[in-house]
Amino acid sequence: MADVNRGNRPLSPHLSIYRPQLTSMTSILTRITGNALLISSLLVIWWFLAAATSETYFAYADGLLTSWFGDIVMTLSVLGLWYHTLAGVRHLIWDNGIGLDIPTAEKMGWAVIAGSVILTILTIIIV
Repeated sequence: MADVNRGNRPLSPHLSIYRPQLTSMTSILTRITGNALLISSLLVIWWFLAAATSETYFAYADGLLTSWFGDIVMTLSVLGLWYHTLAGVRHLIWDNGIGLDIPTAEKMGWAVIAGSVILTILTIIIV
């Protein structure tokens, strides 16, 4: 039988006292960057297909990817790539049972964020 009181129930008590933690936010960001990298890789594949198709179509695709908007998208893609890579390394370390205590996990989270920004800047300078 249907529960008639469904709309009158209180919310779970943890929702009013929950504070997002760095480890949960970095985990969510890892999933977001993974999906964003899929989209940016499709843009690069589109660029390659345009190069293989015709000169005018390649000029269109190349113009889009080298415009200011394309530069922002590709820079964010590099940031996402470094972040996703460093977060994956952090998870490999965790898989070995290392760094699972809260202070170390927090430090590793900040290291992933700072490392991805630093490596992105170095990539932009070098390339």
